[in-house]
Amino acid sequence: MKIIDFLNTIIADANENEINDFLSVKEASIIAEIHKLWNEYKQNPVSGTAENQGDILVRKGEKEALAGNIDTGREVNNTGSDKDNIEKQLGTDDLKEPVNINEAEDIPLDIKINDASTIIIDMGIIQGGVKQEYNQKTREAAINKAFNKQIQSIHISLPNAKVNQEYNVEFDFEKLGIPEIGEIEFEGLGEIGLEYAAEEKRIKGMPTTAGDHKIKLLIKRKNWENGKRIFECNIILIINPDPRLLWNSIPTLTSISYYKPDSAEQFLEAGLNKVKFGKKCIVAASQRGRSHAHEGKPRDDDFAMFFDEQTGWYIMTVADGAGSAQFSRRGSQIACETVIEVCRVQLTAQDKDFDKHIENFYKEKEPKITEKRKMVGDSLYTIIGAAAFKAYKNIEKEAAGNNNPIKDYSTTLIISICKKFKFGWFVGAFWVGDGGIGIYDHKIQFLKVLGESDGGEYAGQTRFLTMPEVMQPNEIYRRLRFDIVKEDFTSVILMTDGITDPKFDTDANLNKIEKWNDLWADLSSEVNFDARNDETAGQLLKWLDFWSPGNHDDRTIAILY
Repeated sequence: MKIIDFLNTIIADANENEINDFLSVKEASIIAEIHKLWNEYKQNPVSGTAENQGDILVRKGEKEALAGNIDTGREVNNTGSDKDNIEKQLGTDDLKEPVNINEAEDIPLDIKINDASTIIIDMGIIQGGVKQEYNQKTREAAINKAFNKQIQSIHISLPNAKVNQEYNVEFDFEKLGIPEIGEIEFEGLGEIGLEYAAEEKRIKGMPTTAGDHKIKLLIKRKNWENGKRIFECNIILIINPDPRLLWNSIPTLTSISYYKPDSAEQFLEAGLNKVKFGKKCIVAASQRGRSHAHEGKPRDDDFAMFFDEQTGWYIMTVADGAGSAQFSRRGSQIACETVIEVCRVQLTAQDKDFDKHIENFYKEKEPKITEKRKMVGDSLYTIIGAAAFKAYKNIEKEAAGNNNPIKDYSTTLIISICKKFKFGWFVGAFWVGDGGIGIYDHKIQFLKVLGESDGGEYAGQTRFLTMPEVMQPNEIYRRLRFDIVKEDFTSVILMTDGITDPKFDTDANLNKIEKWNDLWADLSSEVNFDARNDETAGQLLKWLDFWSPGNHDDRTIAILY
């Protein structure tokens, strides 16, 4: 008979692979024991015979010691039944199915964990006859004890989660390095918005409750049956709060000086139904920043827009009141209102002459176009430049009338005027302060940034319309920009730094088409620019609530599309 077949008759619950593994580990010990038993048998064929007592080997010499109370180095109680004897030595609890992972399970067996994966049990020699059922329970208890030690020795750490942020983490128990694990499940995931997808071997969901949560991992051994022990392992999952929920949103008191709503939105159909005007729309929105909302402070940003149905000129402007200036909210408001008023009047007054200068500039084919470019620039100065200067003067007047310094009304200002011609679109601009303005065409990947940001060397450092040096004629002229776009474009966008800071990171990135592509993709994901109705403004206002760590300033944007 092969030794594998022989062992199969002794170890009923093992397969051939397991027996092969056993032999590979215990081969030397088995060979040594066989030689020892053979030598004992050769020396004394009678006294060396081992007798089988209920599946536990008791050598004859030890059996005689039991009968005569001979001291063999073990404390023996040979009174009562075999069951009494074994229960006194092992304890009745050791013969029952354990139910608590913290149970002592003090079983006098040699239990080893080989390479943190294989459980090896040496049943040893136990005095007294024991029936097969007690032997099996003892073996099961020993395996459970060893298995539980493996489970408790494992440190399981799950990545932190965040409230209202998708959680999707792999949890493959096979990677724990314990082959005896059969099935697992979790207790406590459902209460916090998560689940364990067994087929995918992933913990996923949308966490709902912040805090340190104790999750139970329930583990079954392979070939588990009803009534058998289920092992437990506690795991701590940390769910961080949604940072957006940590911000207060305190309404601005309506009783303050220069009160304005915490948000604003506007949509103009403009020349949508008039082919000669380019079929464009204007949409704008402004939202108080979280930093202001948290303290109940007012919105400092502002915007204004206008479409002249007589001349076909589109006018847009945005302004960012300085956060450090007490009445900057009023400064930005005056600036935007003044720009629309002055540009509307000046464009009407100079409509024909200005249009002629633009056409002549476009027709000029020679490289040297300084003279005709200057004529366009001069006209732009009397329109946009005049609007910026008048805005400054109106703010100065407001400050003086209330005995306040003009710096209390500090604001940035970006202006754009646009008109459709037969040969293309003319876009003119003026820009002081930070933020940004650009002509963007997604289809042909065209970008024209109309100016330079006045962002300073340090955060929050910029130039303002209310600085007298900025309102010098040469300085105003230097800040004027214009361009002619021969083809149609996707949009002309004006925005305050509440948007450029999180979306472009640096002023230099304003000149990178990739950043504008990302901005337009982000906008288009929430704003339906094809709808061309009032819903677009509401969608744009909602988009302004995007989350960007560390960027909580007021946000204002105006788009011609």
